Amino acid sequence: MPFIPHKPSRILDAGAGIGRDASVFYGMGHDVTAAEPADALRIRAMELYATLDIRWLRDALPELKSLYGAFDFILASGVWHHLNGEEQHQAMSRIAQLLSPGGVFALTLRSGPAGVGTRVFPTDGKQTIANAENSGLKTLLFLENQPSLMKHKENVCWTKLVFQK
Repeated sequence: MPFIPHKPSRILDAGAGIGRDASVFYGMGHDVTAAEPADALRIRAMELYATLDIRWLRDALPELKSLYGAFDFILASGVWHHLNGEEQHQAMSRIAQLLSPGGVFALTLRSGPAGVGTRVFPTDGKQTIANAENSGLKTLLFLENQPSLMKHKENVCWTKLVFQK
């Protein structure tokens, strides 16, 4: 992704899951913080990447209460749909606060049927852009209707968005 910083930077993976993206960022030479609210996922990530100097936090959107300072790049991949409309608005505002000047925020929006037992809310690319602009971010990328790369997810598509402070 061309928006990921090329020089060592401070990166936040918000909703890090089992840490795949956080580990890639670390491998690129970045200072990485990974926030994941689900204990099972965060603990597994810490086991998988125990040798990497990644800060693992039990924290969640929309508040990200334990975070401070400014990040050069923030990723929220596959998590926005777990927030209701008001939480999506709050999360965008909080992300904007956490970005350094010139910092970049990349996220994906999921559209399609919910999986079994998951908390899934509608996402809207245009509303997300409006929330970002109201939070002082400008849109760098807006790609709608991107197919899912996972098997048996033919009815799921993604919107890719990138913003800059």
